[in-house]
Amino acid sequence: MVGVVCTIWCVLDIFKKNISTAGKVIASVLVLLTSWVGLAGYYFYGRDRLEAWFR
Repeated sequence: MVGVVCTIWCVLDIFKKNISTAGKVIASVLVLLTSWVGLAGYYFYGRDRLEAWFR
């Protein structure tokens, strides 16, 4: 249950970013497919860098 809530939070956070729609979809799919590793990677590393990666 906690994993589902965290995943939804990450996807909503990704869609709030100022990046292209394709970038949002790619980042969301990566987080969804990689489960806890993707959630941790997004939260600790990718959250602040996502806009620079998908300009």
